[in-house]
Amino acid sequence: MFLKFFPTPLLFLLLCSLSAILADNDADPTRSTMEQFSGYPTQEPDSVSSFSVDSQGLQKQIDELSSFSDTPSPSVTRILYSKMDVSARRYIKNLMGLSGLFVREDAVGNIFGRWEGYEPELTAVATGSHIDAIPYSGKYDGVVGVLGAIEAINVLRRSGFKPRRSLEVILFTSEEPTRFGISCLGSRLLAGNEALMKSLETVVDSQNISFFDAARAAGYANDEEDLSGVFLKKGSYSAFVELHIEQGPILEEEGISIGIVTAIAAPASIKVDFEGNGGHAGAVLMPNRNDAGLAAAELALAVEKHVLESGSIDTVGTVGILELHPGAINSIPSKSHLEIDTRDINEMRRNTVIEKTHQSAITIAKNRGVRLSEFKIINQDPPALSDKSIIKSMQAASQELNLSHKLMISRAYHDSLFMARISPMGMIFIPCYKGYSHKPEEYASIEDIANGVKVLALTLTKLSLY
Repeated sequence: MFLKFFPTPLLFLLLCSLSAILADNDADPTRSTMEQFSGYPTQEPDSVSSFSVDSQGLQKQIDELSSFSDTPSPSVTRILYSKMDVSARRYIKNLMGLSGLFVREDAVGNIFGRWEGYEPELTAVATGSHIDAIPYSGKYDGVVGVLGAIEAINVLRRSGFKPRRSLEVILFTSEEPTRFGISCLGSRLLAGNEALMKSLETVVDSQNISFFDAARAAGYANDEEDLSGVFLKKGSYSAFVELHIEQGPILEEEGISIGIVTAIAAPASIKVDFEGNGGHAGAVLMPNRNDAGLAAAELALAVEKHVLESGSIDTVGTVGILELHPGAINSIPSKSHLEIDTRDINEMRRNTVIEKTHQSAITIAKNRGVRLSEFKIINQDPPALSDKSIIKSMQAASQELNLSHKLMISRAYHDSLFMARISPMGMIFIPCYKGYSHKPEEYASIEDIANGVKVLALTLTKLSLY
């Protein structure tokens, strides 16, 4: 009714303007109105030139975070729930707050920083990684995916972007298995691993400190031993994307800026114990020995043999721990302990290696007159495939940024392996020096990190607006 009060020429101009708005590239009038009133663009930025990474500030944060370490620079040692871990967590939460994120934590210390979208009822898009570090490692593993994710949020804010779906940065608890022998503890629990939740009731570290005592000392799990409140339902996020150093040499050797992960290899961990008779190294003659140490050595070689028999370069096996008792030069080992890691992009092939290794352990024990007291599979996880739509978004982002990229698999496992059980998943790799990781020489240039942050930021815009 109010239109009758407008003069005819003014009404004509108003209608023409409205028609032009609706006709302009099929523009959504609701979106246009939101842009006018919010002051934020609600579409992808017209030009990625507006994406400005604060490289100097990001490098400073990486260096500062590395100072929270139980070993001297250039190494980093940051073990779950240690004083240094707690201090590093506080540092990250502060950065999240400075970036305008709403911060919360769950009972085991997974940390979430959310930027609410203009349609907050939609499931959010998540990104993130971990900051714990094995003894004497480097300062980039995991850290790039946490600090880089926070900087990606800052990049989007500076560009004027406003997300449709909320964006959430996650710091995962204990991706490394250092303290309690459980890798990706936080993301496994988020994925609803009830067996893990049960095992945490009894697990202890090398100092005989229980998981819950360690967690409470760090300020977590104060009111509960039922950790089911940590579990997330499938579909809690519409997408998850993790930025990470490659931890391998391919991107650097081929001069490629970005790796787009298509799948994550399936890991398995095995603990093996042999028991023999032991004895004096000089007095017991060779035909009379039941040497648990030689049984362990023979099994280590058998692991290598079975891996190579698979015929695939993607099958790998490692005996990362081999311990002998009593550990004296003049004493025949009476006990031996091995921990074996084997993984493959093909689950059946990986499982074949496990079964062959088990049969070899039985045969070795029989032939050497020792007892196979334990052959325990600690974890036997399936591989995870990246979501095709997320792969396309990462490819498109790389192309728009004029960055060379290639499709590749991840032979190392990451929190993304378990987030894939909650939501569609993708990973972005950047080069690292000689592929070094888990050692002080680990290094990624700030230029490569900035490229990864830009690809992540642009990917997040695409996924947020979907």
